[in-house]
Amino acid sequence: MRILTEARVRRVYAVVGESFLELLDALQREREITLVSARHDAGAAFMAEAEGKLTERPAVLLASRGPSAASLAIGVQTAYQDETPMVVLLETPAAEPVPSSSGELPTSDLTAMFESIAKSTLRVTDPDGLPGLLAHALTTSQEGRPGPVVLGVPCDVWGMPYDAAKPMARVRPPASGTLGRSADAVAQLVDEAKYPVVIVGGRARSARDELIAVADELALPVYNAFRRQDAFPENHARYAGHLGLGIPARQLDALERADLVLALGTQLDEVTTQAYRYPTAQQTLVMVGTGIDVSPKRRGLTFRVDSEVEPFLRELREVASPRTRRASAANAAVHTFMTPPDTSGNTRVHPVDVVRALRKLAPEDTIVTSDAGNFAQFMHRYWCFTAPRSQLGPSNAAMGYAVPAAVAAKLTEPRRTVVAMVGDAGTLMTGQEIETAVRYRAPVMVVVFQNGVHGALAMHQARTYGRLTGVSIPLTDFASWARGLGAAGYTVDDREELEPIIASALVRQRPCVIDVRTDPDVVTPDVRISALLGQARPQPPAQ
Repeated sequence: MRILTEARVRRVYAVVGESFLELLDALQREREITLVSARHDAGAAFMAEAEGKLTERPAVLLASRGPSAASLAIGVQTAYQDETPMVVLLETPAAEPVPSSSGELPTSDLTAMFESIAKSTLRVTDPDGLPGLLAHALTTSQEGRPGPVVLGVPCDVWGMPYDAAKPMARVRPPASGTLGRSADAVAQLVDEAKYPVVIVGGRARSARDELIAVADELALPVYNAFRRQDAFPENHARYAGHLGLGIPARQLDALERADLVLALGTQLDEVTTQAYRYPTAQQTLVMVGTGIDVSPKRRGLTFRVDSEVEPFLRELREVASPRTRRASAANAAVHTFMTPPDTSGNTRVHPVDVVRALRKLAPEDTIVTSDAGNFAQFMHRYWCFTAPRSQLGPSNAAMGYAVPAAVAAKLTEPRRTVVAMVGDAGTLMTGQEIETAVRYRAPVMVVVFQNGVHGALAMHQARTYGRLTGVSIPLTDFASWARGLGAAGYTVDDREELEPIIASALVRQRPCVIDVRTDPDVVTPDVRISALLGQARPQPPAQ
């Protein structure tokens, strides 16, 4: 407990089990650390990941034997891909062998299962080694490229005495002796470039103010990486767009013309690079960030600066020459792209109506969590993120993230409004964590986009076959379901009901679920199923 407290761990997430009896008892007596007992291991894992993403400090996740560990793997993989600090304490077989006649179920050592989806995996082989390994795990999760560290602990070790000196978790600052020389070299590249651009990721969130200053002084167009739209304000004159899904060519103008690309605090994943199209082999790439990897698909001149983003930008401002340049065409295009269309002619609720009403009524610094799914494209396009640390979403397209992430966000930032945007499928995966929100008095708002159709599959079928098969699903009464879990529940069938219900939910000091029945024909901001069906050339059935 002392090691966790000194490392500023504030919450431990778990579906409680008998594997950690002594640890759970100690947590009960600890004032500075809260045990959050979730309803499902995947929910607990997403909560720990969301807190780590929001605070840049690790939360602790407890994983019991077999099924528990397997169920939370998706949250650990999300933390690994999104560079989120996390420490997982995983139950492994007892240090003292249990007689087969005891009747206890055998425990498997699943530590190896996490090797490909964790930054590091460790095992406790000697009970006296547990405190030191825990301190090491806390440090490792934050140093260099952040990520999850899995520590396998025999289930009978927690109650054993320990009398040695207490180790400490200390995160060492990265070496900065060459930072000045790196900044000089990059400044020269910026000075010589005709069309330099910036792509900024989640690990640059803490450098937001410095980034804005650099963009202004050096006249740099700035793109936000996929689902990292809070890294640079989307209403800024230098904002060039969000490198997500369905981005039109005119919004990629600045990136297409660029001769120099500065990638700050981002790994340049498949979506951000638009299927690895950018940066092109002709564009010089500078990647800034500790532990940043260069994709093996990359072709062209590449420089790496092994530094945190904020001190690098501070040095760059000192040595680079200010320049004057008009805002790029991409900035004008992004304003057009983000302007919601007129939906007054719709008889059904349009997903745009939902995002527009939420953005109008919710506070500026609202934290938005989201799942994967077609509905998310409406949020990405029309929300307009302007406040820092206001977006939580998995870049690996994990479903079931939004609701548990919202619970963790509200526990971490109790004074901020938290809205989860989720589809009906994702809600039924981890939506039971609404009860966790009720129990811990975390008044989150969950907005369910329910259209009664598997939208992505319907698009593929409509384009390929000109007909739909097995994609219709019955509507669920999420409002009644929410009330059964102790939350407030609303159903919206009419667009005129939308704003009054959202306004009412925002002022209620309890978790709320708004079940919005959206038009099933509208599956993305630019696609209607009926149009696809009308354009398709039906293929004959397979023989």
